Amino acid sequence: MKKVLVAGSTGYLGRFVVGALKASGYWVRALGRSETKLASLRDHADELFVAEVTDPDSLTGVCDGIDIVFSSVGITRQKDGLTYDDVDFQANKNLLTAAEASGVAKFVYVHVLNARKMKHVAAVRAKQAFVEELERSAIARTVICPTGFFSDMDEFLSMAHRGRVYLFGDGMNRINPIHGADLAEVCVDALDSPEKHINVGGSQVFTYREIAELAFDALGKSARITAIPRGLASALVAAMRRLTPVRTYGPVEFMAAVMTMDVVGEPHGSRRLADHFRRCPEDGVNCVPNETRRAPGLTERHP
Repeated sequence: MKKVLVAGSTGYLGRFVVGALKASGYWVRALGRSETKLASLRDHADELFVAEVTDPDSLTGVCDGIDIVFSSVGITRQKDGLTYDDVDFQANKNLLTAAEASGVAKFVYVHVLNARKMKHVAAVRAKQAFVEELERSAIARTVICPTGFFSDMDEFLSMAHRGRVYLFGDGMNRINPIHGADLAEVCVDALDSPEKHINVGGSQVFTYREIAELAFDALGKSARITAIPRGLASALVAAMRRLTPVRTYGPVEFMAAVMTMDVVGEPHGSRRLADHFRRCPEDGVNCVPNETRRAPGLTERHP
């Protein structure tokens, strides 16, 4: 039985990966910084390991006896004074160093699709810097590049709940976001895959405008959408880079980049974004409460 360390186990994707690994017969060590959050995985992981991945001293022994390290460690919004470089780059580098020292056979890392086109974006630059470190390592690797998670699309639902969705560009660029459970299946398959890079998305391709409309439909509201022209979006991001810290401009910079290009990966899975929107918050971490979103005549369905 192969033993897998799951770093980022308490995050949106990590929880699905832990469950999928156990269902597939792997032994799982779940790594997280919060003992309280890790406790919720007690019935799904064989061992819990509390450590701060940004502190290499706390990782002593984390890879002992491990065959494969899986990492979805990263931050969307900066907090606790940590930067993208601290977490997306250095924390993963700490894990890689620990994996190499323990003789781990393989490192599987969750990156982002189109990263090389977005190296000017702070969040992506830190991830790409780690991938380049991983490529220089002698350890076997698979880098999984998803388009975006269903949980990322919750931002559209939040904006729709507030009454208006703002898009960068004309909203006609395309993406096929993927549910965490569907992506977890890809991640498990990647453990034994010879592929070094896997580009993946969900089963449905949308324009960003269509996702906004889907969010309003889930709320039973008429769509109110404002498109920010590409040139104005670029000027806004440039001004924010000068006037605000990276924790403020970083998420805006990332969204502006992603929304103004096609982000379409190989389709996988069967879960539908409309169902995810309707079932929030059970299915996602940032959704508005169900009771505020029932469309007239819609019977609430729980998974």
